[in-house]
Amino acid sequence: MQQQQQNMIQNPQMPNEPQTQSPEMSDRDRLNDCLSTCKYITDGLNVMAREASHKVLYQDVVNMLTETHNGARDIFNLMFEQGHYAFEAAEEQKIQQAEQQFKQYAQNQFPNKGMGMMQ
Repeated sequence: MQQQQQNMIQNPQMPNEPQTQSPEMSDRDRLNDCLSTCKYITDGLNVMAREASHKVLYQDVVNMLTETHNGARDIFNLMFEQGHYAFEAAEEQKIQQAEQQFKQYAQNQFPNKGMGMMQ
């Protein structure tokens, strides 16, 4: 358990953040709501971009999609800075193992290297 805590990457929580649950929304709750909304919107925009039949409409939707993804990333980064997200640091061996596994999968699924996949 202690080893796992040592591998955690997390910022300290904001000092004014309430420690108890209450029916009132905290800053964390508001940020989480904004992030969830951005995720929901990007799901819809992804579908719309794939199905847009007009070039100008497609480009407008892709621009909105990019802005919404960037907004979601900004909210996520803010939440991480405020200590609302924690990650376990991966061991180098596990990272290399996952990379090798993905490369093998990509080579098997996409044998034509001219398709732009990792080489």
